[in-house]
Amino acid sequence: MNKEFLYHEIAAGIANQITSGVLKNGERLPSVRKLCKDHRVSMNTAKRVFLELEAQSLIDSKPQSGYFVSQRPSFRLPLPEVSRPLLIAYDNEPDELISKVYTDMGNEELTLFSISAPSGDLLPLAKLKKEIIQATTALKEGGTGYEHLQGNVKLRRMIAVRSLGWGGDLHEDELVTTNGAMNAVSLCLMTVGKPGDTIAMESPCYPGTLQLAISLGFKVLELPTHPTTGLEIAALKEAIPKINICLLVPNFNTPLGSCMPDEHKKEIVELLASHHIPLIEDDIYGDLYFGAQRPKCCKSFDKEGNVLWCSSVSKTLAPGYRVGWVAPGKYKEQLLKIKLIHSISSVSIIQESVANFLKTGRYENHLRQLRRTLQDNYQNYVQTIGEYFPEGTKTSRPQGGLALWVEFNKRIDTRKLYDLAIKQRISIAPGRMFTLQDQFQNCMRLCIGLPWSVEIKQKLKQLGNLAKSIASASV
Repeated sequence: MNKEFLYHEIAAGIANQITSGVLKNGERLPSVRKLCKDHRVSMNTAKRVFLELEAQSLIDSKPQSGYFVSQRPSFRLPLPEVSRPLLIAYDNEPDELISKVYTDMGNEELTLFSISAPSGDLLPLAKLKKEIIQATTALKEGGTGYEHLQGNVKLRRMIAVRSLGWGGDLHEDELVTTNGAMNAVSLCLMTVGKPGDTIAMESPCYPGTLQLAISLGFKVLELPTHPTTGLEIAALKEAIPKINICLLVPNFNTPLGSCMPDEHKKEIVELLASHHIPLIEDDIYGDLYFGAQRPKCCKSFDKEGNVLWCSSVSKTLAPGYRVGWVAPGKYKEQLLKIKLIHSISSVSIIQESVANFLKTGRYENHLRQLRRTLQDNYQNYVQTIGEYFPEGTKTSRPQGGLALWVEFNKRIDTRKLYDLAIKQRISIAPGRMFTLQDQFQNCMRLCIGLPWSVEIKQKLKQLGNLAKSIASASV
């Protein structure tokens, strides 16, 4: 067996024993040495197994005593259904609900479960302010001049260095900076497509991407998506003759939080390349993994330059900074021409400050804490949902990211839930926002990027009671 995946298999086996109740809360686990002996693995592999389980909050380490099953009660609700959209390309306007919900953004009087971004309370604001001041001092003319068309060299270099962590092995010259990930995706679409073309996407998918695609004159073909493993490859193969572009979020996509297995990524990259269909990969959530290791990207398997890999710091560090980038592969020159027309330049001071934050190692330190917080939040949300939401509620099991997908029974319309919740100063993202088709009316996305508190738990309890009231009224 490949050593790279061996520790994942051992960790998964122990995790299954914990979640199924075979191993009880507080029970002591075998020592590192015993694990080495039982599974015939090295000391390093055994340690990685325990790190993986600890990262999932399934076990706790006690100095001089070993590892124990976490005392925290585990709570697992059923998984939502695999989506089954019609394999038909749509070009109708996205539901007006999207605009309605996104007007809530920035409203400090609301509890914003609807906006998929980390709360400012979870971000290193003071350190970022210092970086801005230092960037103003360090840059020529205080950063008032135009930046190079490809973007800040230091930032591109640091992104290239970080790509080694997911098998990217990028060079700074292969990268182009953008004004956030949506700008990167937009440039990619204008580079590889034209009005009337059909884009294949996961279903459900990010509302902003739907709006962007339709505004540029594209049609959208939504594909069946599993809540854990992501896009169903068989459906993509069936859709190949109908599509011109594929746009995917393989790592912790919103709203499901699914993570496509590496073998699926490789197969999809090869499939699309063989049919000369460009793949735009939005990897904006890739750094927010809950396990011991960052997942690979589709770009990791790209041998022909057919994958346009996009990302940013909007979901990890500073949403308002609008710092993003793209590795456009063989489409680089065309994309630069489009960027020159639409953007000319990115903001010098902001890019310099983010580059320095990455270079000093502060970004990685921040990510470690943020990932732990988000995973704890996820578990707190599911625990509370299990206690207070209607019977039969299902939730996704994100392996990273900021989103939790909730599926009610068919009697509960989350449009109605939104209208009731907003009166109690709670904003949710109803499921109908995440599709162009007539589906997901009984679903919603919750952002887990809010600091956990008694108040947040109370707001979730209120949501549960409101959902119960809708279910009762519909009987």
